[in-house]
Amino acid sequence: MSERVTVQRDGHVLLIGVNRPEKRNAWDLATISAVSAAYDQLADDPELRAGVLFGHGDHFCAGLDLADVSPAVAEHGPGALSGDGRHDPFGLWNEPVGKPVVLAVQGIAFTLSIELALASDIVVSAEDVRFRQLEIGRGILPFGGATLRAPAQLGWGNAMRFLLTGEEFGAAEAHRIGLVQEVVPAGEQLERATELARVIAAQAPLGVQGTLANARLAQRAESERAAADHLRELLPGILASEDAREGLQSFVERREARFTGR
Repeated sequence: MSERVTVQRDGHVLLIGVNRPEKRNAWDLATISAVSAAYDQLADDPELRAGVLFGHGDHFCAGLDLADVSPAVAEHGPGALSGDGRHDPFGLWNEPVGKPVVLAVQGIAFTLSIELALASDIVVSAEDVRFRQLEIGRGILPFGGATLRAPAQLGWGNAMRFLLTGEEFGAAEAHRIGLVQEVVPAGEQLERATELARVIAAQAPLGVQGTLANARLAQRAESERAAADHLRELLPGILASEDAREGLQSFVERREARFTGR
């Protein structure tokens, strides 16, 4: 595994840690591929029954490393977020891992952090978490699953509130709308997430995996695939727009963007 991602076995649980604290754990292509490989390991090893995804350091993730990822997305589409393995951490562009994943988040948890939360099965949040879906302020839209899953999982109004405003929200609001299932003191999120994963791993594996598969089928099925296909068609035009260029430039220059609708 890449140094960007640590992988550790804890009995029947696989701990997967993004390890770029100097970049606030921003995900570049190498990170995506390493997490995807870890998900393959979780899926393929019959002794592993649950996974925990977390970020080393003070922050879970500041989002995508746009300088590295944007050219790949522009060339290959949003599937560039799936990595090189069979299993997509976002469970969208490639096969989702068929075993439960518990997510532990803390500090800054922007953009793809929310999408990973929506793709995970249980989310444990530190009290100091800062969620934000920033894409709308950069002239683009989320392409890791937020537009597909947030309305169904969080309710339409709750989803549109953070998708269309780009406003920051904390642990209490995330718990209220159902993005996270448990809030713990800062520093305890990984321990608690691991505890929950161990409880899951102690159950009958076939029953756990069958429950997960059947629940996913009921929740997502054809409507999510249709929305994913629409997003794949929609994204290139938005990424090539003047607003997208202005959004990126304003981010680099740390100023308010001036959008024109072109």
